[in-house]
Amino acid sequence: MSRFHTALIAGTLAILTGGTAVAAPAEAVPAPSTTSYLQPDGAITLIGNDGMDSLLGKLNALYAQAHPGARFTMTLKGSSTALPALTAGVTLLAPMAREAWRAEAAGFKQVYGYEATPIRIGYSGYGPRPPAKTPPAIYVNGHNPLAGVSVAQLAQVFASGAPDGDVHLWSQLGVDGDWAGRRIHVYGLRDNGGFATAFRAAHFKGLPFTATYEPLESYAAVIKAVAADPYGIGLAGWVNAAAVSGDVRILPVAEKAGGAYATPAYDDVRQGHYPLSAPVVLYVNHAPGQPLDPVAKEYVALALSSAGQAALATESAGEEGYVPLSPTDLAAELAKLNAL
Repeated sequence: MSRFHTALIAGTLAILTGGTAVAAPAEAVPAPSTTSYLQPDGAITLIGNDGMDSLLGKLNALYAQAHPGARFTMTLKGSSTALPALTAGVTLLAPMAREAWRAEAAGFKQVYGYEATPIRIGYSGYGPRPPAKTPPAIYVNGHNPLAGVSVAQLAQVFASGAPDGDVHLWSQLGVDGDWAGRRIHVYGLRDNGGFATAFRAAHFKGLPFTATYEPLESYAAVIKAVAADPYGIGLAGWVNAAAVSGDVRILPVAEKAGGAYATPAYDDVRQGHYPLSAPVVLYVNHAPGQPLDPVAKEYVALALSSAGQAALATESAGEEGYVPLSPTDLAAELAKLNAL
């Protein structure tokens, strides 16, 4: 371990415990068993989502304010690089703008025997706000009169084996008129371990997609299919739907039956009301029963601090459209971090 990293850990422990760097004994928290996320010159490596470049730069600056001399090197090629790098131990943490996909999570667990720990620091996107991309949403044809659905109803439509039974007709969702007796045509991406697989794991309790689910090659293809099909409903991730077709609209979603409907509009996302929000998340390597690497812990704590959330808020108008956590979600993530 380099002298710089030893001093960095001591200083970090002092901040986390409210003491001073001099007063923090070296044995207070065991040093990480590996420091392979450090460059030969002592710089801390971050590998992950490419859209987080600006945000991570601001968080790095906050960390450097607390630790003069601390430096970072970033290799940001996409969220798909983050967990493999954390698994290899070559990044301090794994910055991602979505939840981990099954194969990514499984790879980490296979190596360590436990799962990587996600700490949300914000929400990934809001919309529609052309030309920026809207985060995950449910789309229906522009002529569809349905006011909204609950997450449970979405599972009944998109998946097979929902506890309250599967839904195949628009009348089962309360739609009358020309739609009442029509079958629901379900569209989305291929269930290949990526977005669609992760979405059904997160929101449909891992249930398989319904047999009538039509897998398509891209988000744009989903939008086109729904625009051309009055009886269609589609699940799409980050897409500027307006650039594809003006004949679709986002379907409002409620967390629970009877609850208030929400869309990925900024206010709904900021207040934590939109149940399909994707997270801005930092995955950390935390072995059960062991303290988290103090450098990683302080970095995440800074991201959740008022200064860190303010830094995230400055990204809201940018292309990625990151949104700070709601007070309720912020408290939950802080509690999770403090328990590590």
